[in-house]
Amino acid sequence: MDFKIKTLTSDTLDDFLYFFDSVAFSDNPEWATCYCHFYHFQGTNEQFFRRTAKENREASKALILSGKMNGFIAYFDNKPIGWCNINSKDNYAKIPYERKNKVKIASIICFVVAPAYRKQGIAKQLLNFACSNSIYRGYDLIEAYPRKGENLSDAHSYRGPISLYISEGFSIYKEFKDYYVVHKKT
Repeated sequence: MDFKIKTLTSDTLDDFLYFFDSVAFSDNPEWATCYCHFYHFQGTNEQFFRRTAKENREASKALILSGKMNGFIAYFDNKPIGWCNINSKDNYAKIPYERKNKVKIASIICFVVAPAYRKQGIAKQLLNFACSNSIYRGYDLIEAYPRKGENLSDAHSYRGPISLYISEGFSIYKEFKDYYVVHKKT
């Protein structure tokens, strides 16, 4: 499959919004209100789950325009088919695992691939692109938080499966009841 990856910017904002408006959760409508805003939201989880799609859409749009939400969009035939949310760990209001040191960390917190394009290597290509970009941007470490579970639904694998990270040179740094913390040094 021949597809390309672009950086999320004001120029690709409309593609991001189209992807989350119409494509990302076509098979999982109960998650369609997120717009990848959950980890950026500063309130409680209960407050977040009371928010509307419109509120999260506008909040993510503002973060993108201000440069505080970063990531990459995969395209096939000029249509967005995949998304990876990667950012400086400091730009997230919530993160599954906190470390107290001066290491510059890029955190990967979300992958979403359109249902028709899953299991075709798009998440792997997005991950590799994100890692290369993180090296270029001077990060010391790339961190991710894959959930545990053998039979997770595609929706519940939004952090990416552990097998993806291990296959791309990440190692398990810490293990918790429900998820791993994986690292890759740049």
